Amino acid sequence: MTFATLGLIEPLLRSLETLGYQTPTPVQAQAIPAVLAGRDLMAAAQTGTGKTAGFALPLLQLLAMEGPKVTANSVRALILVPTRELAEQVHEAVRQYAENLPLRTYAVYGGVSINPQMMKLRSGVDLLVATPGRLLDLFRQNALKFNQLQTLVLDEADRMLDLGFSEELANIYRALPKKRQTLLFSATFSDDIRLLAGQMLNDPLSIEVSPRNVAANTVKQWIVTVDKKRKPELFVHLMRKGKWKQVLVFAKTRNGVDALVEKLQGLGINADGIHGDKPQATRQRALDRFKASEVQILVATDVAARGLDIEDLPLVVNFDLPIVAEDYIHRIGRTGRAGSTGEAISLVCADEVNLLSAIEMLTRQTLKRQNEPDFEPEHRVPDTDASGQVVKKPKKPKKPKASGGGGKRNLGKWVDSGEVAPAELSIKPVRKVPVFNTGPRKRKP
Repeated sequence: MTFATLGLIEPLLRSLETLGYQTPTPVQAQAIPAVLAGRDLMAAAQTGTGKTAGFALPLLQLLAMEGPKVTANSVRALILVPTRELAEQVHEAVRQYAENLPLRTYAVYGGVSINPQMMKLRSGVDLLVATPGRLLDLFRQNALKFNQLQTLVLDEADRMLDLGFSEELANIYRALPKKRQTLLFSATFSDDIRLLAGQMLNDPLSIEVSPRNVAANTVKQWIVTVDKKRKPELFVHLMRKGKWKQVLVFAKTRNGVDALVEKLQGLGINADGIHGDKPQATRQRALDRFKASEVQILVATDVAARGLDIEDLPLVVNFDLPIVAEDYIHRIGRTGRAGSTGEAISLVCADEVNLLSAIEMLTRQTLKRQNEPDFEPEHRVPDTDASGQVVKKPKKPKKPKASGGGGKRNLGKWVDSGEVAPAELSIKPVRKVPVFNTGPRKRKP
């Protein structure tokens, strides 16, 4: 099968040839004809399998061949994404695909000035990539109208709900035309997303090219157990032992990102970090330097878990396990992309055993464990398995206490150890009542 047999027009085929795309991936092979046919679509595929091209290529073709010319402050197709980084990446892919088409594309997101975005939208945009919050800001300021909207794409919608965008999505949904094509693409589909799809999609075609919520088999995964306080020390040890050259590290909190970056930089290691508190320009600069191998270690919160396409990234380290199990799949999906292989290492402490259990149940696999010499945890991480259960070791039976004098004394009566004391002789616990001295406090001489 080729892209030409899927019905794509010649300008798009030329762009794909320039980019080195030769054979459609499974999700592209199924999604492209369906989108060209005007169907609503709900597609699930492992991260790194080409979802963006699966919706962007046919969408650009429909915009180039159908519908009126875009008017001022209007948009004909809208792609919603959860993070600024993903908005930049999706738009860059769209821009490359549309190189030979007479279409205007643009991306809007928060963290930067809104005024240049308002100016850009004045002449209208054929395809807009946006984060929900900034999109609503532009709409409420009358800088954007949806009367010409033909297609809505929800990319990584489960992450948008995880980030608390449910109210924004509801407000956007109310502002859009009722008659439109809606596409929902994601690596994972939670029950909440299926409910959302039922509300926003009309008789959708469902595509699942891989088992639900399964990590890519191109990624070798294992965990190293360690005490929480020794995680930074273990990370540096593993980095030096493995001679890691380029590593994407995920931490749970913004403070955790800053603390690890500060420690690594203090050791002379070229590290940088990105999280939601950093300005967008700073985040983009750190990401660009990491992609260019100018930064060895990039530490990030889950803002980097979705959509970041870093060519041939060899290793992902979960310094902390994610709170949401689905994010584990997206995190490790930054490596092992486009047929390449990669590795994912998770540093796990006893406090994270329930998070580990949730990940193993979601991915339907028990992650291989290993202890690093000199870093064996004092607080043992209980065993887990893919059933979602924490496997507890059986307790050792208690040794019987030695009886003094061949029996137990109870209220002055001797009772053999094999007998039961009469009810009237049973001892009731005495409740101790604290005594408060309310008088003047005497000083000691």
